[in-house]
Amino acid sequence: MDGAERDRLVRELTEEVLRQVRADASPRAAEGPCECRTECMHRCPDTLRRLVECGAERFGIHFGAPPVANDLARYIDHTLLKPEATESQIRQLCKEAAQFRFATVCVNPTWARLCARLLEGTGVGVCTVAGFPLGATPADVKAFEARRAVFDGAREIDMVINIGLLKSGHDALVLDDVCEVARAAHEGCAELKVIIEAALLTDEEKVRACRLAKSAGADYVKTSTGFGPGGATVEDVALMRRVVGRDLGVKAAGGIRDLEAARRMIAAGANRVGASAGVKIVAEAKSEARP
Repeated sequence: MDGAERDRLVRELTEEVLRQVRADASPRAAEGPCECRTECMHRCPDTLRRLVECGAERFGIHFGAPPVANDLARYIDHTLLKPEATESQIRQLCKEAAQFRFATVCVNPTWARLCARLLEGTGVGVCTVAGFPLGATPADVKAFEARRAVFDGAREIDMVINIGLLKSGHDALVLDDVCEVARAAHEGCAELKVIIEAALLTDEEKVRACRLAKSAGADYVKTSTGFGPGGATVEDVALMRRVVGRDLGVKAAGGIRDLEAARRMIAAGANRVGASAGVKIVAEAKSEARP
């Protein structure tokens, strides 16, 4: 199979996933787009069934129960990765994460120890990064970063794959890259998310990256660093979910700034969302849930 044929198959796969995600098999489909918004899953059960078939595992949307915001918060890695972030901003990030019960805070490695101390006993985890944001760091250095982060209290590591090696066709080296970091993370009982920086890849490369991450023992694949030329898209999340199946998590990150964007990513198959706008997203959900 040549490259053009592979690209065609990947495009067809992506289109089919998106068709299934967006399809509404209920009689409402003949009436045009569904307008029931947050009550859609209650009124249109076939939509929920299709999302499950496409790989979505949890839903941070209204489904007959009002505490939508609390459910949604558990999807969110409350993120502050700006290089100029100050200690006071990191402390505020942790305070918000504990208040809203986000899944984790996602910070640069220098803040992992402080965050672990501030969040002890809250149920909120600490996530940090390795080989960030370019992915061009040697594998053993990424592995050291991961071990040090786990030592400092991180329970999730988001590593950037070596994008240049992937695009050069050196899949064995990419596999080794992820394997080393996965081994380091798992030795410390931490989970590994593999950032593929989807905006820099063709669809065929996204498929290869996800398969390599899965083969290497990663726990999640993640769309973006937030520092690349583009962030998460519904199309990329749907494709990634289809490739990894139910065995891995999918994290959407980059450019998710409101409730509707977060919901679109979850509907496409994400079971974790990285966002610096987590408080805003949950506030919008709470406001919408009020009678």
